[in-house]
Amino acid sequence: MPSTRLRSLLTRFAFLLASGLIALLASSPSAHAASIGRTIDAFELPDHLGKTHSLAELADSKLVVVAFVGTECPLAKLYAARLQTLAGEYADRGVAVVAIDSNRQDSLRKLAAFVREHELTYPVLKDQANKVADQFGAERTPQVFVLDADRKIRYQGRVDDQYVVGIVRDHADREDLRIALDELLADKPVSVPETKAMGCIIGRSREAKPSSEITYTRDVAPILQARCVECHREGEIGPFELLSYDEVAGWGEMMAEVIRDRRMPPWHADPAHGEFTNDRSMPEEEKQIIYKWVEAGCPEGDPADLPEPRTYTAGWQLSREPDMVFAMPEEYHVPADAGKEGVPYQLFRVPSGFEKDTWLEGMEVQPGNPRVVHHTIVYADPPGSEGRREKIFLAAYVPGLRCDALPENSAKLVPAGSDFIFEMHYTPIGSPQTDITKLGVLFADPEKMEREVVTCELGNLDFKIPPGEDSHVVTATSRPIKQDVTLLSLSPHMHLRGKAFRYELVTQDGKREVLLDVPAYDFNWQTRYVLKEPRTLPAGSTLFCRAVFDNSKKNLANPDPTVTVTWGDQSWDEMMLGYFDLIMPRDDERPAGTKTVSTGLDIVGHFDAGDKDGNAGLSKEEAAGHPVISAAFDRIDADRDGLLQLGEILTAVAKMRG
Repeated sequence: MPSTRLRSLLTRFAFLLASGLIALLASSPSAHAASIGRTIDAFELPDHLGKTHSLAELADSKLVVVAFVGTECPLAKLYAARLQTLAGEYADRGVAVVAIDSNRQDSLRKLAAFVREHELTYPVLKDQANKVADQFGAERTPQVFVLDADRKIRYQGRVDDQYVVGIVRDHADREDLRIALDELLADKPVSVPETKAMGCIIGRSREAKPSSEITYTRDVAPILQARCVECHREGEIGPFELLSYDEVAGWGEMMAEVIRDRRMPPWHADPAHGEFTNDRSMPEEEKQIIYKWVEAGCPEGDPADLPEPRTYTAGWQLSREPDMVFAMPEEYHVPADAGKEGVPYQLFRVPSGFEKDTWLEGMEVQPGNPRVVHHTIVYADPPGSEGRREKIFLAAYVPGLRCDALPENSAKLVPAGSDFIFEMHYTPIGSPQTDITKLGVLFADPEKMEREVVTCELGNLDFKIPPGEDSHVVTATSRPIKQDVTLLSLSPHMHLRGKAFRYELVTQDGKREVLLDVPAYDFNWQTRYVLKEPRTLPAGSTLFCRAVFDNSKKNLANPDPTVTVTWGDQSWDEMMLGYFDLIMPRDDERPAGTKTVSTGLDIVGHFDAGDKDGNAGLSKEEAAGHPVISAAFDRIDADRDGLLQLGEILTAVAKMRG
């Protein structure tokens, strides 16, 4: 019998539902708020094998749990196992469990695979025209109803409270279904008879309006090809395909909801700052087409209007097959459940075998088992390196990250004799799994390489986020950039308490420009924001990162709002890192992968924190919080106005450093 599924962040499943890939954690008050106490009429439905089952067959059961499920709903998949556990525990106490699939897009073949995959022993029935779903007033999957001996509804809603809108919590605080069963079996009233259903909207059969000017074939299919199918196809991260009318029509209402709530397509950058080549945001006119199509009942249209199928890259996303593939040295076994502490980060060392310095123009991490690989970072570890900062960031696999080609005649340099370090973060999914993750690389011609690409990181490792604080700010300022460099991309990284992240370019005269602003950071989508036009960062300028953390109860993803949080690898710890890719002229005298931009004294962060009145200057009283600046106040105050502007401070620092 499958074990109860999961503690947190279930890579493919949990990532999908937490990120809102299909907005399945959307919730809404029941349209049948008066359902409690209503009698359910007898019904008969076939199971996946065609055998008919009826409610009357369960006449000897004291209680009947009716759960509405969907074969492709990630949350329904998770709770299928929990319902199996409950069915086993309560069978001897007179409780029967029945599941019903009312989705138009779920075939009997899919239903059979669902039963087989999850090893379900309770009946799973097909409600072809969603008549039984209508009788119950069911809206989402999974949604459960508890019927008493008179077949009156005594409880309806969720199984437990682990999952809420856009969030995968560490554990359930209240097991609503279990509590309701225990109370009813003890002849007590249900203390909380109704809760909000969490999950995917049931894909009901609907009558399309023949007068609709918007159809799937002419208007909707091209939008999905451009925006959605890259992920929603076989073998990709989308939990269901969006390649046919029947599939898409069944998910129509769900699609409209996630688009309206801005959870799909996944894009978190504020459009006011910067333009990016991988911008996934959907234009307003396309949103309106989806909304109007769903309102019209999802009409199909003329099949002749369908666009030509688009060809997508399968397997390796590199520009060609890898020249060499490096795999973890051994298969890693991920347990079914690792408890609250989760699986510790795993490190695997793989010798490169490079006998000379080697240029790589393409790198891609390919997880062996995407269901349990939450993220991976692969570093090159040169001979004699000491500590994190001397390792060379090569490639990563994280939710939402795509493999992008490096600019022409640019590559990363791996020193001879380096090892590859696979840093693996695994999350269990309720059943034992194995993984062997791989790194594929493309060799570059060293004679043609004119520029080196370096992935840098700017961060703050020394912070303490107080318990209960909902907007704790952590900042980091780089040392001044020594030479003009070209910025390619930006990749913010925090964990479950991450709330917002911003990058700024600060020139030596104190002028500031926001390069990227992520006002609503999402741990489940680790996006690399690739600049549409790479830009020059002038010598003498600095980069500034500002992160905001929510360690309060309001953050429902918060593992524990009562503790002080510091730096750590696990998701219940925190990180404050701003990754960014730079291009610089090739310099054979410079060690490979040198981080030319590193964390400095956080001048900008101290300035912002000290400027209490927001007048863009520090008085002597405001500067008192920084002893070095305070002691040199008069020397730094070049214009003698009694205020230190940011430019004056940065100029003084530059002079001090020669």
